[in-house]
Amino acid sequence: MLSLPSSLAIVGIVPGLILIIFLGVFATYTSYLLVQFKLRHPEVHNMGDAGLILFGAFGRELLAFGTIVFAVFATGGQLLAGQIALGALSENKLCLMLYTGIFAVPTLLCSLPRTLDRLSWLSVPSVASILVAGVVGMVGAGVHPTPRRELSAAKSSSFYVAFVSITNPVFAYAGHFMFFILVSEMKRPQDAMKAAYTLQGFATTFYAVFAVVVYVYVGDSVASPAFSSLETKWMKAAYGIAIPNFLIAGSLYAHTASKLMFVRFFRNSRHLHDHTVVGWSVWFLLIFLMNGAAFILAVGVPIFNYLIGIAASLFASWYTYGIAGAFWLHDSYHDGDGIRTWRRKWFQTLLAMATFAAGAFICVAGTYVTIKGIVDAYKSGTVGSPFSC
Repeated sequence: MLSLPSSLAIVGIVPGLILIIFLGVFATYTSYLLVQFKLRHPEVHNMGDAGLILFGAFGRELLAFGTIVFAVFATGGQLLAGQIALGALSENKLCLMLYTGIFAVPTLLCSLPRTLDRLSWLSVPSVASILVAGVVGMVGAGVHPTPRRELSAAKSSSFYVAFVSITNPVFAYAGHFMFFILVSEMKRPQDAMKAAYTLQGFATTFYAVFAVVVYVYVGDSVASPAFSSLETKWMKAAYGIAIPNFLIAGSLYAHTASKLMFVRFFRNSRHLHDHTVVGWSVWFLLIFLMNGAAFILAVGVPIFNYLIGIAASLFASWYTYGIAGAFWLHDSYHDGDGIRTWRRKWFQTLLAMATFAAGAFICVAGTYVTIKGIVDAYKSGTVGSPFSC
């Protein structure tokens, strides 16, 4: 959400707003395809299990690996968000790496519950915090607008510049990689689409309103994250209120990576459901490893922000968009008359194929622009050193 106003500053308010809404609707459609696939295959617990059905053993390992990698990188991204928030609140009086370490401790503790019903209670204040923080940010931008700001209805730019801005709204809807795990722990998986409609409807609306309001009052100079463009008091207020969201989001990502491996280890064992010493020991170890890896990457890799972009391009592009089309094509083929079903349901078939193609395009283009960004950063000398303040 905090990166979306800067996307409008690059492509203009009209194409940016259209893109945010279109991708929200698109993500709702792919949510539907994922949920239908899950209900058709209740044994699917995560993307790795789905990969086994689609592509065999190789698909299982590839999609499981991608889930873990993206979840760890996403956890690291939330640690950096926490670092920025704590730095803003204290006016950067401490080493930034220390802020990351301070934020990593509660993130680890909050990811310890083994079931999502426990973690879901923490998600309630998480959602409330980002909602209130967003409202505070919009009010702060309105109370202290940027003088002589420049606004653009639409802008022309190179493919590289434009797609860099497009990746922000694309990956704002990148939570689909957790959907199978979330639905697997619902009391009534049949109600999953109610949750998905609520999620996508709320997120798309709030993303659009926040991006437009902040951009209109700050202009083309808006920073990413957007709160950093606010007047100091409002910036501190917004970051302070948003901290629970950064914290719980990081915990949920680390929990997801750990849960995939935990279920993989103990799927046919009593350690999965019972309170055994072995089960809890392995769970603690996995949580520690996932959070530890996220922390090391966040503070030890100078180009970590770019690596998040690469991980999102390689995996989230498929989990959120592309692979949903493959789910529909697989089930309609095997549950029906094969290609005859595809021909009979030609519109859905074309839509599923287009979804798959969209995922491939986002994957390739996103990876390209991110790698080019890394090359340009090294050429310009803006890349720092590992474990620096």
